[in-house]
Amino acid sequence: VLFLQIVHILNMTSAKIVSFLLHPEESLHSLQNRIEFETGISTGNQELLLETGICLDPRKPASQCVIDGVRGWDSYMVYLFDKSKTVYDGPFASRSLSDCVNYIVQDSKIQLPIPQLRKVWAEAVHYVIGLKEDYSRLFQGQRAAMLSLLRYNANLIKMKNNMVSASQQLKAKLEFFHQSIRLDLERYSDQMAYGISSEKMLKAWKEMEEKASHCAQAEDIGYLDEQIMALHTEIVELQKSPYARRQGEVMESLEQRAIDLYKQLKTRPPDHAYSDSTDMVKIIVQTVQSQDRVLKELFGHLSKLLGCKQKIIDLLPEIEVALNNIKEADNSVMQMQGKRQREIWHLLKIACTQSSSRSLVSSSLEGTASTAAAGWLPQSSSGNAAPHPLCSLAAPEDGENFADVIQENVNYLELFSSILQEVRQEQNSMMVS
Repeated sequence: VLFLQIVHILNMTSAKIVSFLLHPEESLHSLQNRIEFETGISTGNQELLLETGICLDPRKPASQCVIDGVRGWDSYMVYLFDKSKTVYDGPFASRSLSDCVNYIVQDSKIQLPIPQLRKVWAEAVHYVIGLKEDYSRLFQGQRAAMLSLLRYNANLIKMKNNMVSASQQLKAKLEFFHQSIRLDLERYSDQMAYGISSEKMLKAWKEMEEKASHCAQAEDIGYLDEQIMALHTEIVELQKSPYARRQGEVMESLEQRAIDLYKQLKTRPPDHAYSDSTDMVKIIVQTVQSQDRVLKELFGHLSKLLGCKQKIIDLLPEIEVALNNIKEADNSVMQMQGKRQREIWHLLKIACTQSSSRSLVSSSLEGTASTAAAGWLPQSSSGNAAPHPLCSLAAPEDGENFADVIQENVNYLELFSSILQEVRQEQNSMMVS
């Protein structure tokens, strides 16, 4: 018997306890099928919570419902919630009266012998204690729901912080991207008249700017932030609510009064005296009324807890979508920035190539002209060129020097044309990419 494992499930939708004898190595899914048969709650809508608010792990066996050790194993509860419901409004009937207790409740002034009255009052005390314990178990179920809500809220806050951080990073990158592309467009317009121009590249840059403006929509998470803050405020109010704390003080005092009455009755001698049950019946009625009141408050508060939890469950996918949109926009902005920088460096390469080709042609033409001029000028005895009147310059014989100059210029012209052709090909390939 000591090795048997029994799990007690408190159905929070009906306030009833169902108990199951666990089979060796039984899976949680198997246990849930048995719970569905007993309670009518489908396995997909079952939420089984421990007292700490932790949901049972479907990957672990059903024995996770039972605590280790002998002490307290028979009073340990697992709390069953129906995920398809967020409002628990009863009606919740109190535990039924025994026949003898019901007899005195129907007629509290009936006279009974003291020995018989002791038995009846003992059952009455047990009934009052049971009402208080029923409330205590349901309160523990509400507390488990609150702890579960706080776990969900902690996860929500973590995801919200990640979303806000990603949104701020995207906003900073978009501001940098807009400033840099505006500067690039201005500088590009300034050099178009005398430098390199490409309508296709200019159009691509303007399209990048428009696309970056659309990416800014992903950073707008204000509507989600407002919902999260409102939900957080609601959860704080629920934590501060007096219904979040145990409200069984009246029932506890009534329990003590019932015990004291029974003790007083026990001290009376078992003679032939008779007595009525007016005082005990008053305690029973007041306890039932007190339980009805506190249960109504408890389940009203529990419904608010479950409503907040459902709001969090609905918000989590929206935050996930917002995070994915922010990440996609961030990647898009970084890709556009990298593409534009590669194009700028390609333009710089083309400009440097053109500048070097111009310098090469200019220096070649200057060297040719100076060589030709030196051939035309007569040399002095000291080796230095001396100025002479124009009539004293010797004319070139048979046009040989002019032919050399023309041929050299033709060679440089062909070289310059080939360089320009390569530059145009590189520029066209850049525009196509």
